[in-house]
Amino acid sequence: MKQALAVLNDMVAAGVIRKYAIGGAMGAAFYTEPFTTFDLDVFVVFGGSDGVIVSLSPVYAYLRERDYTETTGECVMIEGTPVQFLPTSPGLLDEAMQYAVQIDYDGMPTWVLGAEHLLAIAVSTGRAKDRMRVPLFLESGRIDIARLTDILERYALLERWKSWTQS
Repeated sequence: MKQALAVLNDMVAAGVIRKYAIGGAMGAAFYTEPFTTFDLDVFVVFGGSDGVIVSLSPVYAYLRERDYTETTGECVMIEGTPVQFLPTSPGLLDEAMQYAVQIDYDGMPTWVLGAEHLLAIAVSTGRAKDRMRVPLFLESGRIDIARLTDILERYALLERWKSWTQS
């Protein structure tokens, strides 16, 4: 994964993307016990468009120029790591990107969505696999409940959250 992160950092340096942050199960693994996951979910913000884009074409063109042409499903194989690129959108995802945290992964700087935003996104998607991560997040002791509650309230997700945590 370290080599894939180096390519992502190169994409930022080249101006192909303005910012990226790891989300999904891999993002969650930075805060909780690791999950079985197939790919690296990477949320991206593009320059000059306030995060609103029509196409991921610049990303794929950049990768093709560097011979990253192998795909598996929706992912591009980058140095042996399947990477799925997900554009942000106004609202929760844009906010999550604004508060992404920079970490060091085996000597490689990278960005990861914050724990509270990862949980809010999981609640928003509503998938069973996301719901299964909730207890691990809560047991990790790394969740600021007041901050999470604020995010959930602002994005009308608090009732779903309560139904997930009370059952």
